[in-house]
Amino acid sequence: MAPKKAKRRQGGGDGGSSNVFSMFEQSQIQEYKEAFTIIDQNRDGIISKDDLRDVLASMGQLNVKNEELEAMIKEASGPINFTVFLTMFGEKLKGADPEDVILSAFKVLDPEGTGSIKKEFLEELLTTQCDRFSKEEIKNMWAAFPPDVAGNVDYKNICYVITHGEEKEE
Repeated sequence: MAPKKAKRRQGGGDGGSSNVFSMFEQSQIQEYKEAFTIIDQNRDGIISKDDLRDVLASMGQLNVKNEELEAMIKEASGPINFTVFLTMFGEKLKGADPEDVILSAFKVLDPEGTGSIKKEFLEELLTTQCDRFSKEEIKNMWAAFPPDVAGNVDYKNICYVITHGEEKEE
């Protein structure tokens, strides 16, 4: 009986959209569903330009240009229902390296193996090397990942958020 189930799953994956749910853990899907529900302001099951404008306004961004909203909506191949929303996140996250690869890169900067690096050191690297962060990007990063009182940044948490899209519950 088990082989029959496996066969059905393989056959069902060809549609593409049903396969998106296998990309995420159940807890992640629930978090994305909550986010989708918040963004879908009129509760019609589709994220529209008006939904985006309303949710951005509720977060204090009042003067968003129509062109910006249209560009966001055009990132999707059609109307943005939950499956399309989840697929878009899957595509964005697919470009990220696996968590262990990102952790290994940070560990090179942490020879003592403390799990954290100095804010000033990380900021210098991010603003002077390769794909340089702007002042705004640095500001956003510190807002999302504030250093502790000693100025240390928990890079393990950063890695987790990059690869899972949510903060670890401690």
